[in-house]
Amino acid sequence: MAFLLGAAFFAAAYLGVRSITRATSDGQAPGEFEETHVDARAATAADLRIRAAEGQLKQRPQNPDGYNLLAAAYMQKARETGDFGFNAKAEAALDESARVAPDDYDALKLHAKLLLTYHRFAEALAAARRAQAQRPEDHDVYGAITDACVELGDYECAVEAAQRMVDLRPDAASYARVSYLRSLHGDREGAVEAMLVAVKAADPRDPESVAWYRAHLGDELLNAGRREEAEREYERALAVFPDYHVALAAQARARLAAGDYTAAASLFERAQGRVPLPDTAAALGDVYAKLGRAEDARRQYELVEFIERTAGAAPGTYSRQLALFWADHDIKLDEALAVARRERESRADIFTEDALAWCLYKKGQLAEARDSIERALRLGTRDARMLYHAGMIYTALGDARKGGDYLRRALEINPGFDALQSEAARQSLASRAIKGSGV
Repeated sequence: MAFLLGAAFFAAAYLGVRSITRATSDGQAPGEFEETHVDARAATAADLRIRAAEGQLKQRPQNPDGYNLLAAAYMQKARETGDFGFNAKAEAALDESARVAPDDYDALKLHAKLLLTYHRFAEALAAARRAQAQRPEDHDVYGAITDACVELGDYECAVEAAQRMVDLRPDAASYARVSYLRSLHGDREGAVEAMLVAVKAADPRDPESVAWYRAHLGDELLNAGRREEAEREYERALAVFPDYHVALAAQARARLAAGDYTAAASLFERAQGRVPLPDTAAALGDVYAKLGRAEDARRQYELVEFIERTAGAAPGTYSRQLALFWADHDIKLDEALAVARRERESRADIFTEDALAWCLYKKGQLAEARDSIERALRLGTRDARMLYHAGMIYTALGDARKGGDYLRRALEINPGFDALQSEAARQSLASRAIKGSGV
């Protein structure tokens, strides 16, 4: 297609915090932030930015720039660590920026980005539009617009904003969004091409971002059936930013695609040890189940819901993942469907439509499931899990030819897209073959 596009939804993956607390100690005066003490030898790019911002605030406590720099650094620290409590500190810094300069442009733009981490997509878009009205030539604000529009399912808006972003400044962040949007529209090679540009343009002074770009280049390569190349990119990501949970989980998925369940389990364990996430816990539990480690699987499945309740994410952050987990494992199906419907009310992106379709299928509401999966497939996205869902839905509707085609396409893209569901896809195809032979 003619546009460039793909989304740098940075490692935070829009994860936020449940309770917004001030990043100050008791008795601390407004505008004062507790100084961060970090071993210089272990300091990351975010740590250095935090210290620089704190130093600036000491010199100019009534200037919004220091608070804005501090907020941006805390958001970067959240991406580096997966500790989304740093987003609360970022919000506190932005509150102070608003106190000293209520109409500050940079604070407004950062607030839009922070709202994305809290899954408040409509509010994020509104804030980004206000920032755009102030400075329509700032390429960075179009990134927030792109991201919000993608999550809201307004892909024309996303393409327009990302194109404008690249036109204004063709940097790593803009080309990553090019890559993601190309991927959503089924342009596998175009997505890889754009992410290669993003990797080359990434700032080497920010190892986490470099690792993020490389990990997502690996994801696009894996989606294009180039698994060995993908695994090399994951290794490069880990060389730049060791023990990076995003790259470790991606490596695990690549090992699943290769059928190496033992290695996949080890990598998921390492990723989970760094940053506990529901997706990782569910995937690890499925691998354990595949390996016959039923008790280990049970503990990981319990952890999925525990993380959602206690990990400090904003309410609803993991709604879609939780609904899919319940549906995959045929538990709490009424609750899964209710959660998926609520999620669909606030965002109409293709992955939310897919989750809703899967929950409807599991409840036997096949006509509505078909309508939802058709909306999910509207861009031509080559996502193995989504195509698997489509295959199972159409097979259940009695359209064996269409269902089988979707199931085969899912397995062609990634024969190990899921430790358990990929086997269900093969079993469905085998059953269809047996019926067709008259056995």
